[in-house]
Amino acid sequence: MSTLREQMLAELQLRGLTPKTQKIYLREVSNYAKHFNKSPEQLGEKELKEYLLYLLNKRKLSRGTYRFYYQGLKFLYKHTLKREEVVEKIRCPRGKKKLPVVLDLAEVKTLLSVMEKLKHRAILTITYSAGLRISETAHLKVSDIDSKRMMVRVQQGKGGKDRYTILSKTVLECLRQYWRQYRPKDWLFEGQKEGTHVCLSSIRQIFVEAKERAGITKPASPHTLRHSFATHLIEAGTSLHHVQLLLGHRSPTTTTVYLHVSKMNLAQVTSPLDSIPEEL
Repeated sequence: MSTLREQMLAELQLRGLTPKTQKIYLREVSNYAKHFNKSPEQLGEKELKEYLLYLLNKRKLSRGTYRFYYQGLKFLYKHTLKREEVVEKIRCPRGKKKLPVVLDLAEVKTLLSVMEKLKHRAILTITYSAGLRISETAHLKVSDIDSKRMMVRVQQGKGGKDRYTILSKTVLECLRQYWRQYRPKDWLFEGQKEGTHVCLSSIRQIFVEAKERAGITKPASPHTLRHSFATHLIEAGTSLHHVQLLLGHRSPTTTTVYLHVSKMNLAQVTSPLDSIPEEL
C-alpha cells in the first residue's frame, strides 16, 4: 500500500484537496484494504459494492459520512488507479435536505449575555455577528480585525478562500475590552499552549454551557449562530447576494436555504382559517 498511498496522496495534493480531506480519504482506502486483506489494485466492483454495503448495514454510517467515504474510494479508482469502470455504475444516495435550526434575536441576546468569562463572550459574539464558522473564529488573528473599515478578514475559509465580513460596533467594543484584559499577540483567541489558537472543541463546549445557562432547548450547535446571522440579515432586508458574499458561499443556491427559515417571506401570508367568515 505504501506506493499506492504515495500515488494517491500526490493526486490529492495536485487537485488541491484540503489536508483534512486528504487524511480521511487515505484512511478510508486503508480501511478498505484491511477489510479484504488485499491491495485495492486487486479489488473490483464486486468487492467495492460489498464494502459499501458493510459501511451502511454493519457500521451504520450516517448518510453524510457514508457519502464522504464513498467519494474517497471513488477518487482512488477514478484518479489514482485509472479504473473508472469500477465506480461508474455505483450511485451514491442523495443527502437529506434539512432546514437549519435558527435562534431568534431574543435567544441570541440571552445566549451572549449569560457568559461570565469575557473571552467566552467575545468568541461567541464575533462568531454570530460576523457569520463565522467556528474554525474561522479559531483562526482569527489580531490583525484580521479592521476597526477603521469595520471589517473582519477571514483567511483561508472553507474551500481555501479569503473573504471579508462585517464587524459590528457592539463586537468591536467587546473585543477592545477583551484585548485590554488578555493582550493577545498573534492569534485573537489564544489556546492554552503558547503560540496556539483556541481549539474547536473548546468553542463547542463554551456554546453548550452558554446554551444551558440561557435555557435554550432547540437542537442548536455553534454553527447555529452562523445560520441565525444569515437569517436575521435576510429578515432585515439584506439582499441574498450580499448575504452570500458575507458567508463566503460559492453558489447563491446554498444561500437560498435561509429564505425557507426566514419569517420575512411568510409575514404577509394569512392562514386560510382566519379568512373564514364568522357567520359560517
